[in-house]
Formats: sequence, structure tokens, C-alpha cells
Amino acid sequence: MDRNIHLFDEALQIHISKLKGWGYLSPGQIMSGTLDWSRNGNPAGSISIKVCTLDNQPCFELDYNYRDEPRKYKVYLTSTPSNLNRGEIWYFICPQTKKHCRKLYSIGGYFLHREAFNGCMYETQTQSKKYRQLDKTLGIYYRTDNLYSELYKKHFKKTYAGKPTKRYLRIMGQIRKAELLNIRDIEKMIF
Repeated sequence: MDRNIHLFDEALQIHISKLKGWGYLSPGQIMSGTLDWSRNGNPAGSISIKVCTLDNQPCFELDYNYRDEPRKYKVYLTSTPSNLNRGEIWYFICPQTKKHCRKLYSIGGYFLHREAFNGCMYETQTQSKKYRQLDKTLGIYYRTDNLYSELYKKHFKKTYAGKPTKRYLRIMGQIRKAELLNIRDIEKMIF
């Protein structure tokens, strides 16, 4: 693979849902902390953050060093009411593209929306067509344990307003596909 191509999967990432889960996005507060990353148990990065939700323009301030160069900047936040009437859905506003996003990637030292980077791909985009087809078919077979685990999580909702949820139907469809595979089909695909 060309070393000039960066993979989003390997980049440091900040997820808005994790910030919310950690209590940073509660209304009317200023909260500081540290985000740490690791790969295979080894430290991969650390930054100081401060989230302010006091003003009309909430923001997320990042403070860290990139290759011994100090970086300190703000990423503004916005929210919209949830369509389930359960609070707000939060988004970052990318400082470069101005796009709303729920995940920021660090490639080249700044945390930005994925469209701010040239020459970046997801790992699946680097795989051959045959490998992607095999993964699409056989991957379901090997991921059935994960599908069952997701299906039986504590707060998983199978129905909403008396109808099956889209997530439940998707998981059940994948489980059915996996159960229909037999050893001869697998051998045909591989050989």
C-alpha cells in the first residue's frame, strides 16, 4: 500500500457520543479533562480538552502538542432536538470544512471532519474486490456471535411503537444469511 495514503481507521478519533456519555455535553457547564488513546496497550496520544456549554455558541477546546509543536484551538458545537424527544443530538462543526459531524479525525496534527483530508481512505477501500465480496458473505458467518451479543444487550430495543426496529430487522437478516451458508458455498467462494 502507498505510504502516502492514510487510513481513517488508524487515525486518532474523537467521537461526540463518547463526550456526551462522559458528561461533557450537559447544559450550562464548563468541564475539563484529558483524552488518552492507546494501540495494543501502548500509549498512542493524549490531549487536554475543555467543553463549554454555557454560551449560545458551545465549544470544545483542544490543547496538545503535535511533534513538539503546541496546538490549541476551538471546535464549535451545535445540537438539534432528538426526533424521539429525548434531549439533543450533538455535532462538531469542523473548523476547516464547516460541516457538521459526529467524529473528528487527526491526520497531520489537527482534528477535523474526514472531508478535510486528501489521500485518506478507510481500510475496506484498500481491499480487493474479491476480498470485500468474501468478507461481505463469509464475514457475516464469522460475526454471528457478535450479532447475537448485540441482540441480547441489556437495553437493546427489538420494537418501537409495536413495530420491529430497523436495527433489529437488520441484525435478524444478517443472522438468517449466516445460517443459510453451508460448507460447500464457503468452499466455492474460497477456491
